[in-house]
Amino acid sequence: MHIVFNGWFWDKPHTGSGQYIRHLLRGLCQLAQSGHADMTLTLVLPPGCHETDSLPPDVNIITTEGRSGKWGKVLFEQRTFPRMVERAQADIAHVPYWAPPLSSPARLVTSILDVAPLLYPQYAAGLTGRLYTSLVRAASGGSDGVISISDAARDDIIKHLNISPERITTTHLGVENRYHPQIGAENDEAIRRKYDLPDQFVLYMGGFDVRKGVDMLLLAYTYVGQAEGDNIPLVMAGREPDWDKPVFPDLRTYAEHLKISDYMRWIGHVDEADKPALYRLADVYVSPSEYEGFGLPLLEAMASGTPVVAREIPVYEEIGGDGVFLVDSARSMAGAIIALLLQEPLRDSMITQGLAQATRYTWRKTAQATVEAYQKVLAR
Repeated sequence: MHIVFNGWFWDKPHTGSGQYIRHLLRGLCQLAQSGHADMTLTLVLPPGCHETDSLPPDVNIITTEGRSGKWGKVLFEQRTFPRMVERAQADIAHVPYWAPPLSSPARLVTSILDVAPLLYPQYAAGLTGRLYTSLVRAASGGSDGVISISDAARDDIIKHLNISPERITTTHLGVENRYHPQIGAENDEAIRRKYDLPDQFVLYMGGFDVRKGVDMLLLAYTYVGQAEGDNIPLVMAGREPDWDKPVFPDLRTYAEHLKISDYMRWIGHVDEADKPALYRLADVYVSPSEYEGFGLPLLEAMASGTPVVAREIPVYEEIGGDGVFLVDSARSMAGAIIALLLQEPLRDSMITQGLAQATRYTWRKTAQATVEAYQKVLAR
């Protein structure tokens, strides 16, 4: 079985799609090496991508030429990638994000991580955005198989894309072994100094676009700040965007309006290698997102031994189980944060349950479920 992958996000590991393709390829390689699957894997890299150091050794590479930017991306997805699939004589063409070609010379599998552009008009603003969303929406109907990364995402795909449930396979994501309460902990204090972190803090690490719901966390910290803000500030980790755009509400201005800026630390981009330490150093991790296809940071925090507070949404109920303190308002979020900071028995219980829940998700399981999706498509 020869699978050829669209590698547009390979050199963008800071994105969810970039993390997904990297971990999936490594997991598939491990299955092939151990004899559990007979596969040839080929990655088609986009124009200008030369980042191959982190590629597993058994993956074939096809480099391409062409334009960059938005139109270059469309050309790569709709023309260049299908041509490379045909040249490689692949059995399956796998697009690991929501942008399949309108036609494919091989059986087409598309991973739809979420349907945010259909739920939030801000993500498909302007003529270009609307046209692109219409294109990938139409192309999805031609996929021989669709992969979702949670049952909640699967339900959204069925509802909003009208794709038959029989064509969809759920393959939950996994968590890396480096997210662990002890592995690498000897370097934690160096990471604390690197980012100038306080002795105690509540952590948010992720994006700041509108669906992340960070405004709810800021509002919650108006309550937490009154009780513990001077001693336990809120640390905001992630690359800051150009604020005050439809997709990126101006959270800094909102924090000033709420008068909580004195209780906050904005530390900017965090290197991938430093993320496990950041989770371990935090007293509580908070995920206020109002929509996700999966929610990998929540799982990473649990695996690191950090208690988690999250907004009560279907995918967090599915993934987090009893290992996450789910809340439905800013006030209840504040109460959960304060309780985990002050009540040791509750904190210990949530850590234990979180660690147990996180062990259920591995990238090997993701790879195995993906191979089953391939086999289902070929057998159909």
